Amino acid sequence: MAHSSNSSFFSLEEISKPKSSFGMGGLVRATPQIHNELDNTELNIAVTGKAGSGKSTFINAMRGLQSGDEGAAQTGTTETTMEPTRYKHPNLPNVCFWDLPGIGTTRFPAKNYLKKMQFNKYDFFLIISDCRFTENDVKLAKECKRLEKNFYFIRSKVDNDLYPKRKEGRKLNEEKELKKIRNYCERNLQEAGIQSPRVFLISNFDLNLYDFNLLNKALEVDLPNIKRSIYILALPNINLEIIERKREELRNEIWIMAALSGAMGAVPVAGLSLACDIGIVSGGIIYFRKCLGLDDASLQRLADTVEIPLEDLKAMVKTPLVGEITPDIIMRLRWGLASATISAVELVFNNIPIIGSIFGAGSSYLMTYKLLSCALDDLTENAKRVMNVAFGTDLNDQSRVVYELM
Repeated sequence: MAHSSNSSFFSLEEISKPKSSFGMGGLVRATPQIHNELDNTELNIAVTGKAGSGKSTFINAMRGLQSGDEGAAQTGTTETTMEPTRYKHPNLPNVCFWDLPGIGTTRFPAKNYLKKMQFNKYDFFLIISDCRFTENDVKLAKECKRLEKNFYFIRSKVDNDLYPKRKEGRKLNEEKELKKIRNYCERNLQEAGIQSPRVFLISNFDLNLYDFNLLNKALEVDLPNIKRSIYILALPNINLEIIERKREELRNEIWIMAALSGAMGAVPVAGLSLACDIGIVSGGIIYFRKCLGLDDASLQRLADTVEIPLEDLKAMVKTPLVGEITPDIIMRLRWGLASATISAVELVFNNIPIIGSIFGAGSSYLMTYKLLSCALDDLTENAKRVMNVAFGTDLNDQSRVVYELM
């Protein structure tokens, strides 16, 4: 990786962070608890609405699946969901989409619906409609409000509304037509007593169009920190903005992994911290790959969705970090030279208990933090190249080589 001539391998900010934290011991003690909270926090998203509104199709699209894929939600024009059904995210199993039965059917009349669906266990509700919102949708929203649950109205199948107008042969003012649909939905909801309703126009078959990004921004504002991060990482890679948001969220997690490495490095046993660094870095890289959609399963799902040969997507991946992550791969990286220097000094100080512990914690933190940061940047740029081929996005030559093997 290239660095400016007036900077060292580690910046002053990176050096001062572990110096203050590990000196007091606070970060070392707090890190396992924070890491455990991240691993065990669930995000439960309820998707509801009347039968046939596109709930199941939306859930599949959010997970990068098609209706015929293994684990996909069953779709159809009639009521196919007989009870609340949980669908886990393929890469992040702590993210669960719940396909709720359509409200107002003979099996689930509105007066019994709220109790049977156990509303309290969901973090927020997406109320989906493919036409005007019904009285049952409004009842659902009012109950969400009573329980202080966030809810968002999604007007699905917008592409179906615009298709006949395009076929008429006249020039279509799409922005004007979309505004009509949104105003109609908002007016109906306001007349039913929902003040300031938030309506998002969505196409389940092309989430990159219409209001999908606006919906994500609304959720980012409303969700608490950890759950907001989990939601962002679970989003399908459909545009550059989402990939960049994932990079930001994953970068926020790097310090936790580095702190774990630092806690290991505080134990003055020769060679122990280096071994822990490699294990933590390897695990971090594998986690990054899944979140960025660069693992084999994610690439296959994307290839099936966009109907492009898998080989064409894999050809865009120009990094050794998508294969097996071995100690040799990590140690052969060019920036491994700097970490090797730290490890050599670390061995000298290991026999001095107090100094060895302080230096071991700091050097392990710095080495792991830098390795994971560079790996994240490299994987992010590769994810952008894959998306460029899949969706034809112009990356404006944003790709850059983050590091090379020696």
